[in-house]
This record gives sequence, C-alpha cells and structure tokens, in this order.
Amino acid sequence: MTSRSASSTRLWPLFALNFFMADMQSGIGPFVGVFLQEHGWASGLIGTAMTIGNVAGMLITTPIGGFIDASRNKRLWVVIPGICVVLASAIILVSQNFWAVTFSQVAQSLASAAIVPAVTGITLGIAKQKGFNALNGRNQAFNHAGNMVGAALSGYLGFKLGYVIVFVLAAAFGAIAIACVLMIPAKSIDDRAARGSKEDDPDSPPSGLTVLLKHKPLLVLALTLAIFHLGNAAIVPLYGLAGVADANANGPSFVATIVVIAQGTMVVTSLIAMHVAGKRNYWPVILASFICLPIRGVLAFFLTGWWGVAPVQVLDGIGTGLQTVAVPGMVARSLNGTGRINLGQGAVITVQGVGASLSPALGGWISQWIGYGPTFLLLGGFGLTSVALWLAFGAAVKKY
Repeated sequence: MTSRSASSTRLWPLFALNFFMADMQSGIGPFVGVFLQEHGWASGLIGTAMTIGNVAGMLITTPIGGFIDASRNKRLWVVIPGICVVLASAIILVSQNFWAVTFSQVAQSLASAAIVPAVTGITLGIAKQKGFNALNGRNQAFNHAGNMVGAALSGYLGFKLGYVIVFVLAAAFGAIAIACVLMIPAKSIDDRAARGSKEDDPDSPPSGLTVLLKHKPLLVLALTLAIFHLGNAAIVPLYGLAGVADANANGPSFVATIVVIAQGTMVVTSLIAMHVAGKRNYWPVILASFICLPIRGVLAFFLTGWWGVAPVQVLDGIGTGLQTVAVPGMVARSLNGTGRINLGQGAVITVQGVGASLSPALGGWISQWIGYGPTFLLLGGFGLTSVALWLAFGAAVKKY
C-alpha cells in the first residue's frame, strides 16, 4: 500500500466521523426548545431541563478525558457517545414528561462530553503533535459542514414531516458516526502520541483540577471560556424561541436556518483559524472569538426574528468556529510531553461547561421575567468580561 493510500485509509474515515458526529456535540438541542414549547412548556422549565443535562455532562467530562488518556481503544469512546445520541432521540419522542426529557438531555450531554476529547486523542494519535493543528482544522471544517447539512435536512424534513423526523435524523447520524470510527484502523492510532506522552508512562493520572492548577495558561483559558459560555450558550435556543414567538415563524425551518448560517460560517472560520494559529499562536484567535459575543448580543436585541438571523448567526459562527480550532490546539501545545492532553482537554471543557450548563436556565428565567431583548444584552455582556480577563493575563497565554 502506498503512503498516499495509507493516509487516505486513516483520514477519510476521520473526516467522515467529524461530519456525522455533529449530533453528538450539539445534538438535538436547538430543536428541543421549540419542540417542547409546542408541547406547552415555558422557557424557564425548558432551560431547567437543559441545565440538568448540561451539569451531568460537565461532571463526567474530566474523568472521561482521563479514561481516554489511559485507554488502548480510543475508538470505543466514540462508539459510546453514538449510542447515547440514539437513546436521547428515542426517549424524547416517546415521552415529553419532565424527567424523561431531562434524562434524554443527560444522555446527550454524556455524548457531548466524550466526543471532543475522544476525537482529539484520535487525531493526535494519527497526526502527532507536529501535524495536529492542520489536521484538527480540517476536522473542524468537516464537522461544521456536517452540522450545516444536518440542520438543513432537519429544517426541511421537519417542515414537511414534523419534528419526529428531526430526532430520527439525529439518531441516524449517531449510528453512521459509529460506523465511521470503526473504519479507522486501530493500529494507525499511536496511544502515546494520542495523550501527548513522550514516554509510555503507566502511572495513574492526576486529577483534572491538578492539571489546571499546574498550568496557568489552561486555568486562564478555562475560566474565560466559562464566563463566555455563561452568556453564549443560551442565545441560540432563546433566539429560536423569540423568533417563533414574535415572528410566528415555522419552528423547524427557523431553527434550521439559525444553525445552517452559523455552521456555514464556521466551516470557513475554522480553516482561517488553522492558518492564523500555524503562523502565530492561538491567543489572538481566542480573543477574536470573545469579541463576537457582545456584538452578537446587541444585534439580537435589535433584530429578533428573520431580519436578524444572518448577522446574529454569522457572529456565532465566527466565535465558535475560532474556538473549535484554537481551544484543543492550545491545550495540546500546553500539555505536550505530559501524557495528559485528553485529561487537560476534559478539565478545560468541564470548567467551560459550568458556564454553558448554567446559561440555559439563567437565560430562560430572565427572559421569562424581562423579555427576550434585554436578556440578549445581558448575555452578550459576559463576553466583555472574557475579553478583559484574556487581555489582563495575556503574558501567561500568548506563547501558545
């Protein structure tokens, strides 16, 4: 087998995995809100169910990162999230009871918690540290393209056939992702490179908190991301609810348009971030992502409904697209040689998840009290705090 064909054997299944794993990361979340709203749920209760699921994912993310570092079967940690996505879609179709919906969100969050460090580990194991930035950038482009296609299909089929097909499609994507990861040859994944170890270290890993405390750049990264996502995570579901409520838009098609515009922007942005980081470092990339949130909050305040979909979601696409490349890249650079890259990735995601977990409940209840518009301004303000902290601690993180 030639070098080119061997590389293709490893990479195309990886790219396909990133394309179809879209529903393991964002899942059916953007559609859940409007689906439950049509079943009589108020925004506060919707946000509470999502938050419980997010908290469960947050608690398990760091341990999962440690398990992935120690695991000799990285592909298994993609198979498990795929099964969780199928379960989440099935449960919410069977029952709209509060605890059933909450359990489905827990299953979805478990999938989201495992998939990023798992694919990061697989990518590192294939490309090694030297080739990680370039391969991760291409991964993210395929991932956002998968999100865009999945959302477009969900919106079109949901408009034609109803919400059931949205959840069926999510389950199908999860099943295909499982098949894709099993096509990656297990021998092509170097376990030591996958966890960033220079030696085959059999010792038990430290806790995720210890990893963060020993690496100030990662601690700064995690805290600024937590604040950012405290504001950011609630905007997409709330914007969908506001658009359906104020503009009387069709639920599936409106939410799909929101997601498609954002993900289409992320495809381009992730490739740009890859090139910028390759020439410089990740610090300016992450700074630019933080700046997008306050601008987005102001636009969402003034442009609720169809008029605001494009500008609000283009900014979401820029911010998130930059972070999907820069965050795992910065973790990989910072922890190179420690053998704890996936544990560190899980720890950063866990702290980030504190903000993301609280955001739906915070945004849901505030919007129920004061309305959607002022809530978007408040949520956007968290981005200014992240910008201030990132600038204040620039000396500690600029070298990465």
